[in-house]
Amino acid sequence: MLTRALPLAAAWLLASAPPVQAQRVQAQRAIAQRVIDLDAATIPEINAAFDAGTLSSVQLVNRYLARIAAYDRQGPAIRAVLALNPNALETARLLDAERKAKGRRSPLHGIPVVLKDNFDTRDLPTTGGSVLLKDYVPARDAVLVQQLRDAGAIVLAKVNMSEFASAGMYSSLGGQTRNPHDPAYAPGGSSGGTGAAVAAAFAQFGLGTDTGGSIRGPASINGIVSLKPTLGLLSRTGIIPLALSFDTGGPMARSVTDIAVALGVLTGVDTTDQATRASAAHAVRDYTPYLRADALKGARIGIARDFTGADAEVDWVVEAALEAMRQAGATIVEVRFPPWLLNARDAWYNAVRFPEFPVQIAAYLTNTPAAYPKTLAQMLQRARAIPSLGDDDTGPNASRWSRFVTEAASGSMDSYRYRSVRDHALPMMREVVQGMLDADRLDAIVYPPASDRAAPIGVTRGGAPAPDASNIANLTGFPDLTVPAGFSDNRLPIGLSFLGAAWSEPKLIALAYSYEQATAARRRPRFTPALAGDAIRLPR
Repeated sequence: MLTRALPLAAAWLLASAPPVQAQRVQAQRAIAQRVIDLDAATIPEINAAFDAGTLSSVQLVNRYLARIAAYDRQGPAIRAVLALNPNALETARLLDAERKAKGRRSPLHGIPVVLKDNFDTRDLPTTGGSVLLKDYVPARDAVLVQQLRDAGAIVLAKVNMSEFASAGMYSSLGGQTRNPHDPAYAPGGSSGGTGAAVAAAFAQFGLGTDTGGSIRGPASINGIVSLKPTLGLLSRTGIIPLALSFDTGGPMARSVTDIAVALGVLTGVDTTDQATRASAAHAVRDYTPYLRADALKGARIGIARDFTGADAEVDWVVEAALEAMRQAGATIVEVRFPPWLLNARDAWYNAVRFPEFPVQIAAYLTNTPAAYPKTLAQMLQRARAIPSLGDDDTGPNASRWSRFVTEAASGSMDSYRYRSVRDHALPMMREVVQGMLDADRLDAIVYPPASDRAAPIGVTRGGAPAPDASNIANLTGFPDLTVPAGFSDNRLPIGLSFLGAAWSEPKLIALAYSYEQATAARRRPRFTPALAGDAIRLPR
């Protein structure tokens, strides 16, 4: 290791020199390195440390495990982790040996990741956060999980989620996950476990899923980056469904760089997911060339004014973000969505989302052993028979289970209500949003994922809810990338989303990276500070 980091002559000198002279060489070596914190390290920087011999995958896994031990059940008790992978360290050891013998498989070789608990994993339970699927271990990995493993990534843990990806950030299996910026607040749903775990630096990045904002909301309130990709860019095979017309997985990370690295590994046509066939002409295997710090220069950015004006603190962050983009050379264009579209979109979303769940969850459950429920009706029946807390900290989830009733009564996928929205309203929605982008020659439309600040856990605000733009990306199938933009007065993060046309991930990555580099808005959560061993040494 030493001879890799020092020139040959310096290595000989250190080995043969008197103690004082050896100390001088050590000091020279320290000067030749730079030290960064684990929280701030990107995947390319981790790989540079691997290559320099100053870090191994085993050491990296141990550092993340130490943070989980310190903060997930202890300290602020984030309660993001549902299951740790008992084989993670052995996998890391094997990957270290493989890297030394053959080189790395991909940029993700030896990189620890966390997965939302609706991704099938062949060696860990996949429960959707529900006691109804407690201890269920699928026979095979979800396609995205297999792609990660094939690339050399290490599945470190499965993390909590809104139960079956709906209702608040609470589950009957994992209870309440908390925000590492302030444990009095939730981390958003439904991918809140991934959002909190990535923000708290429990892994290098994670996967979430998004049906109506479930990646971008947690990214915003946890102060991290996320991508809800174009529908069809990534496989959904092996993900517990909520509504396949809108469902997609996506990466969540602490930097745009890591989003770009992860995304390139995850793309590709999956023959078992027909939606991915459309990606063949658009998917990229390496998105890192689009990490351009000057991408905002000359860009035309629309600001969706329909989603400002509800909260002065959110608006302040948005206006500061717009000014930063102007300073970087972008032109800001005021845009508004048609009022009739804004009035109808939630009804359209519900007309598709609710009828699909009973059918699609039943199809998923056909793969589970006989002891598990097979239909939504059976799920509802079993949920009603769980009135009390379990010995293992499980318990009822009334807010989600009551939604089973709504889903069961939502009508058929053969009904005219469902078909008219799926076949006519959704294409119209795509046409309108594409038209807005084209009419003003916009590279993206930006908006705050939440137009007002979050309330503490257990506090319900009165009055009409603030407008929320998140489901526009799901209704259209368009990509949406969220980045940290600032903080409210109560020290909670506020994000900014970049919505683009179908398959515009390269452009969104470029714009978001340029904005990230110009603003450096992300900060480490104050309730999950650095541990003594978090520092990483890199060659200069």
